[in-house]
Amino acid sequence: MSELITERKLRQLAADWISAGKRVVGPARIRDRILYTALRSSESLVLGGDGYLRPANSIKEFFFPKQEQLYQYRVRGRNIELLEPSADFAEQLIIAARPCDAAALPVLDHVFNWDFADEFYNRRRRATTILTIACGAADDACFCTSVGIGPEDPRGSDAVLLELGDGRYKVRPVTEKGGKLLAGKTEPSQETAPETRGPERKFDSAKIRAFLENHFEHAIWAEHGRSCMACGVCAFSCPTCHCFDIVDAGPAAGSARVRTWDTCQFPIFTQHASGHNPRGAQPARQRQRILHKFSIYPEKFGKILCTGCGNCVRNCPVGLGVLNLLTEIEHGQHL
Repeated sequence: MSELITERKLRQLAADWISAGKRVVGPARIRDRILYTALRSSESLVLGGDGYLRPANSIKEFFFPKQEQLYQYRVRGRNIELLEPSADFAEQLIIAARPCDAAALPVLDHVFNWDFADEFYNRRRRATTILTIACGAADDACFCTSVGIGPEDPRGSDAVLLELGDGRYKVRPVTEKGGKLLAGKTEPSQETAPETRGPERKFDSAKIRAFLENHFEHAIWAEHGRSCMACGVCAFSCPTCHCFDIVDAGPAAGSARVRTWDTCQFPIFTQHASGHNPRGAQPARQRQRILHKFSIYPEKFGKILCTGCGNCVRNCPVGLGVLNLLTEIEHGQHL
């Protein structure tokens, strides 16, 4: 015997949290795109329909914001006064996320707790409950199965919902937190959810890593790098990219030290104070991004820094993205 939940109960759950003043995040239509955003109404929550596949962004910004104040400071003569911000974060619910977004969080946990425990990130993690909806379809940009993930993968989720049709979902609790959230909102069912089939595997990540370790100067980097506009949309919409800069915002007399998103695709990302840039051309920056995801990060943490969501492919204005490069490496006789 399993449990199911209806769309009506899901929307009521979101409405109850919103009315209680808690943050609820989910897919919603904003102009002509569907994005993960903080919901003002449960009615704006997008659960499917009209060829909907997944939002164009990721949920990482609700754990690692685009811009975040680390502390304020005031310069008073020879003294500097530091004002610590509150690190208490209210509960938040992320509802109707895709498994490829939730699966990024166990990957990011490593980098935010490597040589320093980032309490801003960790407290948001602890304060958040994540309900994912398994993917029932994939497009040409999806490649989760190529990086060891699947369309109903439970990693990072507190509960996974599988569509049964007619606005009903089979409930698969993953954590105690997920079970408590849905307690009293489900009903027993003997229905079996249809099998969810992920996209066809498009490359072998082990072969890709072997290629990267031996082809640092390969011509493929220049071939792809020439097309890149260095806009950063691939990194900013990626669930696992996590580069940031720290800047002082405000007048010299003191204001705030702020962490902001950054990306290795920006020309000044590695520029030294001397003016020297070890990655002075876009091909080198393209190579770095791929090396970081499929060689450097796995070597350090044992995990691929990619969940195969396909955002970098769909959002790139010139048709690049991780998948196109890796499939060319594997199927273009570069191995």
